[in-house]
Amino acid sequence: MNIFPTIEASVADAVQPKKSTTQPAPQVAVLGVSGFAGGELARLLLNHPRLNSTAPQFYSRAVAAEDAKATRLTDIHPNLLASPPVDHPVVPFNWERVRESGASLLFLATPHEQSRELVPDALARGLRIIDLSGAWRLKEAANRDVYKLVDANPELATEVQTDATYGCPELHRDAISEARVVANPGCYATSIILALAPLVQAKLVDLDRGIVCDSKSGVSGAGKAATARTHFMYAADNLSAYSVFGHRHTGELLEQLGLDSSQIRFTPHLLPIPRGILSTVYLRLKETTDSSQISACYQEFYRHSPMVRLRGRGHLPQIQFVTRTNYCDIGFELGPDGRSLVIVSCLDNLLKGAAGQAVQNMNLMYGWNESEGLL
Repeated sequence: MNIFPTIEASVADAVQPKKSTTQPAPQVAVLGVSGFAGGELARLLLNHPRLNSTAPQFYSRAVAAEDAKATRLTDIHPNLLASPPVDHPVVPFNWERVRESGASLLFLATPHEQSRELVPDALARGLRIIDLSGAWRLKEAANRDVYKLVDANPELATEVQTDATYGCPELHRDAISEARVVANPGCYATSIILALAPLVQAKLVDLDRGIVCDSKSGVSGAGKAATARTHFMYAADNLSAYSVFGHRHTGELLEQLGLDSSQIRFTPHLLPIPRGILSTVYLRLKETTDSSQISACYQEFYRHSPMVRLRGRGHLPQIQFVTRTNYCDIGFELGPDGRSLVIVSCLDNLLKGAAGQAVQNMNLMYGWNESEGLL
């Protein structure tokens, strides 16, 4: 039975990118490079072919203003040491320094509360922003409550929130290309949204039966600061669930997939590996179908998406094949009944789940090839 008689054209229209005008490379400023994602962002920007003549400027709120000796990027991330050595200082952050640098694009790899504070000021100074935190991802206040954000100017924050674009290129590439504020998606959310969006938008999923998302992430997803749960003696030789019914990425799933909380269950787990996410998604289709029709739906939806790799039948994605890449690999198995579907989605939480996706968004904002600097 053909269950795709009317959706293929509409899905193709939704993901067909508009032609964009290539823009000159901006002067890039980065605030917050001390963490894992910040380090990956610095590495990608320093090696980006469009930024060869405009080296990024690195700032930190942790560097004291009176410190005469600027911290070097390689002091924080020795893996970025080049041969011959190249000096990239990390200097104290203030808006005057950013203005003097001539920056027009600001990356924020800062805590949610800091990003919520900084973005309105950055907009007032004419900057475009790509924010890696969760500060501006969620339109609904009820979903945003998990971050416990407090706005000094609630009216202004509402205006910025309305203007912010959710930075999932595979869903919103045209809006991203024109955005002033891009809210980079969460890592877990990216893996699940990309697994489900083609089927949900095509209305193939029996939402009354519910969707179950079982996701597992490497320890770097918890950030650089060690906790009782993430230090070696706890995480090694262990597998644990956490934030059941309360993970902060759940709101992204609801808003981006157009679901309510009764239709999807998401449980994250901590894996004893450095990096990578594997999400296994269980669902029921509305009608009996075959594997070729499911494949056709994914292929059509992602035909303009160079960072999504669709695996053939019998070759489910694995973390080892996506680590240190910006790819999201997606595969599935359809049950003998033709309605029970299991989808596996894998990505590197620090790249496609954070820094790599941020650079992908930069490429779209300036009309460059979406995968430039990421392959």
